[in-house]
Amino acid sequence: MVAMLSILMVDDDAQIRQLLSDYLSGFGMSVVAVADGKAMIEAMKKSSFDLIILDLMLPGEDGLSLCRSLRAESDIPILMLTARGEAMDRVVGLELGADDYIVKPFEPRELVARIQTILRRTRGNREIHKEQNEAEFLGWRLNYMMRHLVSPQELVIPLSNAEFRLLTVFIEHPNRILSREFLLDSARGRDMDMFDRSIDILVSRVRQKLSDDSRTPTLIKTIRGEGYLFDAKVT
Repeated sequence: MVAMLSILMVDDDAQIRQLLSDYLSGFGMSVVAVADGKAMIEAMKKSSFDLIILDLMLPGEDGLSLCRSLRAESDIPILMLTARGEAMDRVVGLELGADDYIVKPFEPRELVARIQTILRRTRGNREIHKEQNEAEFLGWRLNYMMRHLVSPQELVIPLSNAEFRLLTVFIEHPNRILSREFLLDSARGRDMDMFDRSIDILVSRVRQKLSDDSRTPTLIKTIRGEGYLFDAKVT
């Protein structure tokens, strides 16, 4: 028997909580719905969850602050849910560690699809990494457990959540041209066509961490008109 997915929904709109709880239950999901961050913390003390649906605009501590706190102590997948669709809100939420972002109003079936996509991706990444704690390339090591880089000189280099995700995607697809759309979807978990430049900024930051000269990069190469290529043998 397949266990039901356990979802924690944090939204201050009682009608939305009820409607989505009823809808998601029809797709094999057990939903605990709460109205604010304080109730979210209490729910997490009592139960474990497969994913959190987190509204941005909440009474008391807002969704961005809660997302930051969650990601500091847990890798539980987070889907941001909000009526605000400004580009900066989306980027900030993803930079803080959210796995996906959906803007109200939306079709409930799209929410189900996004939940399923997030869980496939996060569970797949865990399967890939569970038997190995590090990946090595050109003297560098990426530590999956600690989420940091170790340089050839044995210096520990911290990574943001977004930087770690992007580098992980490159390591999983070495010597292949990866489009910006693929990188956005795989590393950031979003259909973010309108934010295409954000992946370029993130690549630049990862290059800096790897001491890869942005003017003449040798590790993360720009393929004009197509995307990026991670030029390294990974062991």
